[in-house]
Amino acid sequence: MSGNTLSKKQRIIKASLFREAFAQRRSFVGRFMVLWLREGEGAALRLGVVTSKKVSNRAVDRNRARRVLRDIFRRHRAEFDGAVDVVIIGRRNILDAPYEEVEAELLRLARNAGILK
Repeated sequence: MSGNTLSKKQRIIKASLFREAFAQRRSFVGRFMVLWLREGEGAALRLGVVTSKKVSNRAVDRNRARRVLRDIFRRHRAEFDGAVDVVIIGRRNILDAPYEEVEAELLRLARNAGILK
């Protein structure tokens, strides 16, 4: 697998895993995103990204927000540590934010969550 994408094993796709993450209530809130942690069976720094219509009614905007979040996570994945899965919910402000600010916030939230090495 190339270094430009997250493999299927590195992503959360099942709705049940998203529900588990939300049920565990371990969230860290920022201006551009909310970071949720899921502990438990199979947790291995996988990523799930959610952008609802609250972000934008346009699918192209929601997809761009998800793409940015996945890219930042992928670039810094080696710096993360822990037996957890990460779910990131994009917020409305992400559409107007510079990439560097979104990146800095994700790293700050990961540090607060205790998953940054």
